[in-house]
Amino acid sequence: MPDLLRQGAVWLEQMRTTHCTSVVTYSAPNSTPDTYSVNATYGKTEFQIVDESGLTVGAHVWDFLILAAELPGVEPSPGDVITADGRKFEVLPLGADFRGWRWSDPYRQTYRIHTKDIGPST
Repeated sequence: MPDLLRQGAVWLEQMRTTHCTSVVTYSAPNSTPDTYSVNATYGKTEFQIVDESGLTVGAHVWDFLILAAELPGVEPSPGDVITADGRKFEVLPLGADFRGWRWSDPYRQTYRIHTKDIGPST
């Protein structure tokens, strides 16, 4: 019997990539090639940090959802840069997650990459 949930998740990711993405440039200085043109969906993650004095600070980071298959052999890491809409976004680890990304789906098709805006691309 086919795995209907997996088939549905694959179909949804195909639809997201086809209809809800923009082309961005992913730069990974530690890979060959070091630049990829990929389709990404924009998102954001809200989070809170408690500093050493007990003060809670809320913020958000910009996320990019990118199919892992579009970055063959590349696992996003801090220092990688995504260029989108004339701005640069650097991969940013959040809290205990030192990678700067997480899987967006249970079948590990899509990276949800956390970034910070580091300024204009020019």
